[in-house]
Amino acid sequence: MNFFKGTKKANLIVKIAVFFVIFSNFSFYTHVLAVYPLGLKNLGFLASLVVVLTCGITLFFTLLCTKYTTKPILIFFLIVTSLTSYFMDSYGVVIDDTMIDNLVKTDAAESLDLISFKLFLYLFFLGILPSVYVYRAEIDYGTCKTEFFCGFKRVFIALFIVVMVALPLSGFYASFIREHKPLRYYTNPTYYIFSAIKYLNKQFKVDRNVPMATLGEDAYIAKESVGRKLIILVVGETARADRFSLNGYTRKTNPLLEQEQLFSFSDFHSCGTTTAISVPCMFSYFNRGDFSNEKAAQTENLLDVLAYAGVNVLWRDNNSDSKGVALRVPYESFKNKAKNTICDPECRDVGMLVDLQDYINSNEKGDIFIVLHQMGNHGPAYYKRYPKSFEKFKPVCMTNQLGDCSVEEISNAFDNVILYTDFFLSKVITLLKQNTAEFETAMFYISDHGESLGEGGMYLHGLPYIMAPKAQTHVPAIMWFGKGFDINQSVLTTRKAEKYSHDNIFHTVLGLMDVKTKVYNKDMDILNH
Repeated sequence: MNFFKGTKKANLIVKIAVFFVIFSNFSFYTHVLAVYPLGLKNLGFLASLVVVLTCGITLFFTLLCTKYTTKPILIFFLIVTSLTSYFMDSYGVVIDDTMIDNLVKTDAAESLDLISFKLFLYLFFLGILPSVYVYRAEIDYGTCKTEFFCGFKRVFIALFIVVMVALPLSGFYASFIREHKPLRYYTNPTYYIFSAIKYLNKQFKVDRNVPMATLGEDAYIAKESVGRKLIILVVGETARADRFSLNGYTRKTNPLLEQEQLFSFSDFHSCGTTTAISVPCMFSYFNRGDFSNEKAAQTENLLDVLAYAGVNVLWRDNNSDSKGVALRVPYESFKNKAKNTICDPECRDVGMLVDLQDYINSNEKGDIFIVLHQMGNHGPAYYKRYPKSFEKFKPVCMTNQLGDCSVEEISNAFDNVILYTDFFLSKVITLLKQNTAEFETAMFYISDHGESLGEGGMYLHGLPYIMAPKAQTHVPAIMWFGKGFDINQSVLTTRKAEKYSHDNIFHTVLGLMDVKTKVYNKDMDILNH
């Protein structure tokens, strides 16, 4: 008997739907059971969820698959769903439109850190093997008219089953929909399909012909500003505020910075949970509530305002890129050995400081504003983010499969990167100290977002902001000022524990640079006294 012969299109779709429900929704079931524990009280509702999810997936593919596109469509979604299953099961992430945007903007080097043997196992058993079955299945197609009416019948049956199953449990579903909305984010493949449609819809809505909205064209340096300014803004990557000993962490992760007179803001919060959102938002005029990547792409940012004021602006990057922030200012990538002379083999953040003094010397007039975008704590391969000489905390997690490591091993690797960031920032301060005779100098360090390190079974970052834990949004922020910089230290001392966010960066930097413009809001300036 030929196992692949005589398969009806409807039967094949239902089989694949059942396959998805059984093998691709481990994360969904895990989170559902945490809210609705397995027991007699919840048993009927839990069983109904399986039926409803199966019907929903069946309904989707019935509407999507035509007479001759059934196999290509099912194979495509089998492959993609096997990969989403891996990331959701391994790191506890949610594949929403923000995560898709982050994935689209991730470069090849970052992608390599996510590849593992476990990923290939998921791809083979949940993607390739069932795809072979679909490919070899002999489908008995009817006429176009027959296929249409059969499809209509399947849609009606699926909807009827959903209503019959869910109606008697309306109380459970009211709670599920209203109070536990985040649970739906873990359904696979339905939620990532919804998110992909949402992402594409946003992309199509962006009018590429709309001219860039100018910002701060009236900007100028205040007449009362004395001396030239040299400000370095360090954009951190994936650092957590609670892992800085400056903020009370028991481990000495900031031994060098603790020797400096600086200000560490212990209650600082990010605009997003991904680099693709947070970095543009950090430099945007819009507050988090008003911000969107679409607005950011069509509106000038902080760097443009500084340029209008006559400031010499430079962006140096050891991350993937500036996420569109530095498109109109000088930009240098230090992700390769041709540019970055400190690689072992990974190119280190401290390499961005090489020859930076030459750039400072070459600008004989005007203030200077430099952005250094770190590789920082970019996961999941934390052990790659620092030289071996900084491996103080042991044992460390030596794999990108964080679920295979203990919490202690993950924390050790992560904290070693913080230790290296401490070294890097101290080098930035050293460079600024060498220029205090010619400039009023300052450093402003802020991480783009935080990171989950296994708490509650969650790893990495990127959860929707509404459900993201504090670990992903509570970020370190540090200010250092050279001798002679006109600041009120007593005011800053009292403000260190106050709550601030990425929303304050735009106006605080303008205040630091003594830039006058209508878009400056003194109430959002941390330094305003």
